[in-house]
Amino acid sequence: MEYLHEGGLDEVVTESQACRHVDALLTQLRRSSPLRRVLLLPPDMTRLHSWAGFLTCQLYERLHRDAEVDILPAVGTHLPMTPAELTHMFPGVPHNVFHVHDWRNGVVSLGEVPGSLVHRLSEGKLDFSINVELDRLIVERSWDAIISIGQLVPHEVIGIANHAKNVFVGAGGSDLINKSHWLGAVHGIERIMGRADTPVRAVLDYASEHLGKHLPIVYLLTVRARQSSRRPPYSGGEGPGVRGSASQDAHKEDRGDLVTRGLYAGDDRACFERGAALCRQVNLDRLERAPKKVVVYLDPLEYKSTWLGNKAIYRTRMAIADAGELIVLAPGVRTFGEDPTIDRMIRSFGYRGTPATLANVKAHPELTANLSASAHLIHGSSEGRFTIRYCPGHLTRQEIEAVGFEYGDLASMMTRYEPSQLRDGWNKMPDGEEVYFISNPALGLWGTAGRFDD
Repeated sequence: MEYLHEGGLDEVVTESQACRHVDALLTQLRRSSPLRRVLLLPPDMTRLHSWAGFLTCQLYERLHRDAEVDILPAVGTHLPMTPAELTHMFPGVPHNVFHVHDWRNGVVSLGEVPGSLVHRLSEGKLDFSINVELDRLIVERSWDAIISIGQLVPHEVIGIANHAKNVFVGAGGSDLINKSHWLGAVHGIERIMGRADTPVRAVLDYASEHLGKHLPIVYLLTVRARQSSRRPPYSGGEGPGVRGSASQDAHKEDRGDLVTRGLYAGDDRACFERGAALCRQVNLDRLERAPKKVVVYLDPLEYKSTWLGNKAIYRTRMAIADAGELIVLAPGVRTFGEDPTIDRMIRSFGYRGTPATLANVKAHPELTANLSASAHLIHGSSEGRFTIRYCPGHLTRQEIEAVGFEYGDLASMMTRYEPSQLRDGWNKMPDGEEVYFISNPALGLWGTAGRFDD
């Protein structure tokens, strides 16, 4: 059932309104049973701008006096959150209530998604079952409520992120993570991004309805959008060329001119469907023409790896013109994978495109056993259609070129394409060059109308 829904194309949900909604949600949940033991599942630092930090803090403040409250950040394959990141995203919440998700070893099985379903969803391309696992903390302890908090936003694997993904991938195990990513890659990233109904979403719906129905999961979902094209302030210095002020409060509503357009809650798919419709309205940026040059800035607080930073590629590939260029300003990027095993595989096989990756998967058992990494290698390639020039703060030219990217010197590129002087969207440089600038690729999906329609 749906517990709350507020949102619209021009609506702004304020902090005070959200607090009233949180109170109303908890009141409704308490009608079913007392809330003595509650588990909160927010995203990690990679969703800093999701408003999930603010909502998690509000839930904790209202619950912890009368209930045992634990928090499990849904990190998926990402690195565990550091103490500094916990303080930044969840100010005032004691660190001893947080747990670390181990996607390889800290999970238990709930059952399988049948191979026949995967075969049908993949249009006959794949024929394997999927073992659905969840973090032991979720399964082996008794909870009165498990509240999954997160943002509905275009996503390269599932179409629109969050809802069941936050649980079954963010707090899930290796088999589902690997095979769901591979299913998405085989189906085709352009056929998935920004769509509510996709093969990967269907797999997670099956897991939720058939294997996780006994868990008292409630979803609290946001839809966020930029109110104007004003450039957000720098969040702090990492790497050359970053002339930042101190970090801004992650919960301020005017951070980067972001606002909350929608807030939804429920224990089934209805809240997702309602929120996804608004997400498609406010987070799909339709361009009247394809830019020849796109410049994307990666905030060093959020992006420390190409595993995450390649959102700059995923989210713009339907916009960039053939033979165009993508410039990625990445002052915080210091590695390729968030996981040592995946980092090694990216360095070994690189972003070489679909045919090369498919051949490598057949030839190398390590890639076959880590299909999420294999999918990432496909997603991170332009398939030769446009140039990807990475400008990292902490990786060398040799490292960048070895994985198939072009290298750009960060200091010189930040001087030419100074983010604080650019506006999101079209910009004309002093010498007449036209560039399309994106200050945070996590906040949308860019494409021409024709490619979106296709």
